[in-house]
Amino acid sequence: MTNTPNTAVTTDPRNAPVTVIGLGLMGKALAAAFLEAGHPTTVWNRTAARADELVARGAVLAPSVADAVRASPLVVVCLTDAAAVRAALGPHRADLAGRALVNLTSGTSEEARELSTWTGDYLDGAIMAIPEVIGRPEAFLLFSGAPEVFAQHRDSLDRLGSATFFGEDPGLASLYDVALLGLMWGTLNAFLHGAALLGAAGVDATAFAPFANQWVGSVTQFIGAYAEQLDRGEYPADDVSLETHLATMKYLVRESAAAGIDTEWPARIQALTERAIEAGHAGAGYAGLIEVFRGKA
Repeated sequence: MTNTPNTAVTTDPRNAPVTVIGLGLMGKALAAAFLEAGHPTTVWNRTAARADELVARGAVLAPSVADAVRASPLVVVCLTDAAAVRAALGPHRADLAGRALVNLTSGTSEEARELSTWTGDYLDGAIMAIPEVIGRPEAFLLFSGAPEVFAQHRDSLDRLGSATFFGEDPGLASLYDVALLGLMWGTLNAFLHGAALLGAAGVDATAFAPFANQWVGSVTQFIGAYAEQLDRGEYPADDVSLETHLATMKYLVRESAAAGIDTEWPARIQALTERAIEAGHAGAGYAGLIEVFRGKA
């Protein structure tokens, strides 16, 4: 069912009209959170049937992208990639004038900066949450771009989760996004490798998990101390030197090989450390590996 978009204007930013373009799992969760918070919500999706549940809850289904854009002062887009954003909104750039465009589509910092040229009222964003927690405090969203847009619409954006603004460079939110995802993947890869290693000895992953969680909690305490070292450009071996780390890394590679599981992950860690040592950081602490990632070793 297609309804006429709600073009009513409200002066209360806490329940201002919002448009959501793109109704995949995340887009539907965003629209549902706005509806739950009392925002008049217009939606559009290429496959209109995906809006049925939202329309039943009070959303308005716009018959076209142009109608969707014109329906609200705040337009939130969550599509597959930047190419999909360009395809959907490119023909309607004139309609964006005077409206805030918040792009929550995953992409690169370069793509975010390109899209920001479409309108001065642009925010790029990243969602650090799964759809199920959108609208709850544990969901956090990262934004960068036009400061005045974030200030004007922060109340609305906070309905999706905890919103943080990183500055005028539209690409910063995307950079934070991939950096944090890299942290997630690295942690999960380490857990999966450890589970495979212990699994080869008959240990269930559920038996390993509590110790993994406890140790990850301890490791996170290193981050703050290492961050200060990185900013100073000094990497004292206050706990253990890279040379000592390397000796233990070799055991992880050997144990993996002996168990018949893939050695690429631990061998890669070992290779990075060897490069740092060869570049003269043998006596440094683990934070000295930053020089390898910076391309200086």
